[in-house]
Amino acid sequence: MPPRGPVAAGAVLLLALSGCAATGSTGAMNGPGMMGDASAGYHFSRLSCSAPTSLPGSTVRVVLADMGMSRMVTGTAPLRAHMMLRATPGTVTAGQVSLVVTNMGWRTHEVVVLPLPAGTVEGQRIPGPDGKVDETGSLGEASASCTSGTGEGIRAGTAGWTTVTLPPGRYELVCNLANHYADGMHQELDVVPRA
Repeated sequence: MPPRGPVAAGAVLLLALSGCAATGSTGAMNGPGMMGDASAGYHFSRLSCSAPTSLPGSTVRVVLADMGMSRMVTGTAPLRAHMMLRATPGTVTAGQVSLVVTNMGWRTHEVVVLPLPAGTVEGQRIPGPDGKVDETGSLGEASASCTSGTGEGIRAGTAGWTTVTLPPGRYELVCNLANHYADGMHQELDVVPRA
């Protein structure tokens, strides 16, 4: 039986974050001094639940966090706050893909899978007056705490997961709560044909 609890959660987080710096994704954390330590400036919450160990298809692990925030924060996230969404691996084969999302931050988060149109790059969607981007064409989301599918958001220190079927193409994983996208919570996911 695999180890569980804070030690296992910490090991998963370190593995996920160590892979993040090499993904080449853009976002709030990239910049001078950030590439060597993707977790610099973050204070992580402890996980109280985790996803099942065997989910269908390829597994993409997504870590969510808030820079410089703690359990004392409430309300709508301010613009220009540093938030992190890091997914590994950044490329998977077409078919079933299970997103395992751990919210190591202090605010509630979610992950929505959106198609990325040809000729565009991640991070260029324009949020509306509500601080959210258009979810038209969404292929699924993980937004429930300690379970799969949709809900009221993945609370701090919990995990959520979902399995979606993705054809070859480019997708953007986003947190679509107010101002979270503008604060850096997005990453491209590339889906390649099966060999």
